[in-house]
Amino acid sequence: MLILEPRWKSYIVSTNQAIFTPEQCDHIIRMGQSCEQLDAKVGTATKTQDTDDDPSKIKNTGTNDHKKRITTISWLPFNSPETQPMYQKLDQWVRNINGNHFGFDGIQITENAQYTEYPTGAFYEWHTDNDTDMRMQPPVRKISMTLLLSDENDFEGGDLEMIDDAKRPKMKRGHAIFFASFIRHRVTPVTKGNRKSLVMWFGGPPFK
Repeated sequence: MLILEPRWKSYIVSTNQAIFTPEQCDHIIRMGQSCEQLDAKVGTATKTQDTDDDPSKIKNTGTNDHKKRITTISWLPFNSPETQPMYQKLDQWVRNINGNHFGFDGIQITENAQYTEYPTGAFYEWHTDNDTDMRMQPPVRKISMTLLLSDENDFEGGDLEMIDDAKRPKMKRGHAIFFASFIRHRVTPVTKGNRKSLVMWFGGPPFK
């Protein structure tokens, strides 16, 4: 896919400082665990209504495919006083990173954040975050984010790998990786412990 949007500099950006403190990570974990726990699906995110004011109107659909993905997830509501400080901080971060690196048009929060747990044996095979349906109608997923909530020493395996095959240091707690949503990536099987993370997608109008 040829991207013609301006200021295209890089497609994978790791933060060099923590976005959230350990205490804030613990708070996000508690919020995620207090929401309905679901068996993660493989599939699409479908626009059901106008999402300008309410990212929760994106309906995440799909099917269970345990050959491709084993993960427990929950959705953190956007319109909640408890979650708003988290969303506001991440909105500031993605706008800054988009301006300095991606240069994508119309970036904004378009979906609820996903709290994920990868217990021992869990994984997610190679995939992209913007499939055909997401390219056909706005908002299109343009930037994906994975933020590590666990202490990096509390689990083994569970590495986030990108198709570029670059060797990256193990993520640290509170740090995040932002990347273009069309980049193929995977989470390798967790061999010990429980990998807890926060996943978000930021969207906008279709790519030019």
